Amino acid sequence: MATAIVRSAVSRAVIGVAPRTSVAPKRKFSSSAGHDDAYEAAKWEKITYLGIASCTALATLVLSKGHQHGDDPPAYPYMHIRNKEFPWGPDGLFEVKHNEGH
Repeated sequence: MATAIVRSAVSRAVIGVAPRTSVAPKRKFSSSAGHDDAYEAAKWEKITYLGIASCTALATLVLSKGHQHGDDPPAYPYMHIRNKEFPWGPDGLFEVKHNEGH
């Protein structure tokens, strides 16, 4: 075992590879890319308020305009209104009958 350690130390010295240090390299995550979170949050807050204001203005503009109503359809003879009472009476089939004596 001792000869393996000596052999690896000699091979590093000959090749010129520096021995490894005991300190692990610092890991870099995507959140540590140098972005300022407060700046990003403020930016998106401003974009949100601008979007709300523009949608409100557009809706107000569209809804404030009047719209045209179509003309009444012509009175075709086959579209007649039934003027006589139904066979089951004036109240209807499913309405509750109100008896005054009950």
